[in-house]
Amino acid sequence: MKAAATDTTKQIHRVGKRKSAIARVYVRPRAGEVGVIRVNRRTFEDYFPRPSSRLLIVQPLEVTATVGQYDIYVNVIGGGSSGQAGAVKHGIARALNLIDPAFRPALKKAGFLTRDSREVERKKYGLAGARRRFQYSKR
Repeated sequence: MKAAATDTTKQIHRVGKRKSAIARVYVRPRAGEVGVIRVNRRTFEDYFPRPSSRLLIVQPLEVTATVGQYDIYVNVIGGGSSGQAGAVKHGIARALNLIDPAFRPALKKAGFLTRDSREVERKKYGLAGARRRFQYSKR
């Protein structure tokens, strides 16, 4: 693992994962008045229309009181919208941890540094799904 980078003038890169989604997160010091969040070259609000997904993503910034201090650029692939939002949250939390190690206790207590390892269980042969069986007919 890389040494902690306390120099906040550089761009920080971290990867976040959730289900089958992978998010590459780039965090830089803000260029304008307010920090910008862009996901796959689109605005944050445009890419995640659900308010719950947007709230999930900004949680690490709120816990560390760094809302608006950084420009965040994200490339996310795979999975669905919920998994992608979780991957972005994980990546942002890992990047903030690298920027300032003092954020670690708050991020760790909130559970943002732990990768949610739950995956979809595979479908088994002879069954309708992973565990669901076909309907039983007596006659």
